[in-house]
Amino acid sequence: MFYSLKGILIHTEPNIAVIECGGVGFKCLTTMNTQRSLPKLGEKATLYTHMNVREDAIDLFGFSSQAEMNCFKMLTAVTGVGSKVGLAILSELSPEQVAMAVASGDSKTLTRAAGVGNKLAQRIILELKDKLKKMGATPDAMPAAMAGGVMSAAGNAAEAVNALTVLGYTPSDVAPVVARFDSSLPVEELIRLTLKAMAGRF
Repeated sequence: MFYSLKGILIHTEPNIAVIECGGVGFKCLTTMNTQRSLPKLGEKATLYTHMNVREDAIDLFGFSSQAEMNCFKMLTAVTGVGSKVGLAILSELSPEQVAMAVASGDSKTLTRAAGVGNKLAQRIILELKDKLKKMGATPDAMPAAMAGGVMSAAGNAAEAVNALTVLGYTPSDVAPVVARFDSSLPVEELIRLTLKAMAGRF
């Protein structure tokens, strides 16, 4: 229903930010990473939003970037990961770090978030990797996804493309963008640069 909110930041408290738009204050549940990026009270702020409608409540979640919003949606689609755990993970880790952890099978990194034990971390990786396979984003499928010689399937660039699919992008969307950058850069830096370059395209 709401894609984003742009207005005046009028109130904050842990995991909550209130944006006033047209005289109405919208309470958004947020991550700590988003809260750290917010301006001072009384200044203009923009949050990308996701609404969750339940029988007993309607919650509006606000994120500082489209990547964080996409990552939240992917995480909360995993069995056993509710909105509280999704916010906890993205309060502890950036979207890039979540993507890297899933792509590399690093469940230990995910357990840094409150409420995420080893079993749940492994389930997150298993279910999201299954989604990657369905999207054609496994390492074996990389050459097909990047047909036409857009970029080599080897090295950090391929890992970056694989990780970016965790955030909801398709390999065909991100491969040409990743290819613009030096493939010798660290994978996390390639992810960050690609997300920055793609901002505003989606």
